[in-house]
Amino acid sequence: SFFEDEFSSHLRLPLTDVYETDKEIIISCDLPGLQRKEDVSINIDNNVVTISGTLNRGKHTVQDDRMHRQERFSGQFHRSITLPTNVSSDNVKAIYQNGVLNIYLSKVSDKEKKSVDIEFRH
Repeated sequence: SFFEDEFSSHLRLPLTDVYETDKEIIISCDLPGLQRKEDVSINIDNNVVTISGTLNRGKHTVQDDRMHRQERFSGQFHRSITLPTNVSSDNVKAIYQNGVLNIYLSKVSDKEKKSVDIEFRH
């Protein structure tokens, strides 16, 4: 259907892989065309990572009647990813290279998470 064709691909952008190592969760997003770091933001809230921003694909404009197929996305994007395990919102590293944004998040073990230091006062 027209709706599927036109909109469903944009809802899943950017295309994203999420995988883990022993110590971290790594998110890789295909974001070709990012020009400046101000064009993308990463927020972490309660083990949900949200990546949003704007992709500008070149400055040349094509008249509608001359565009035969348009699959390369430009405009605003927004993607929220629920992480498979607890992460620390400290020490998050994000690297953009060759059109791919990689985000590295340190995992927090359940033991660390439940351990609360109690201050004893006499």
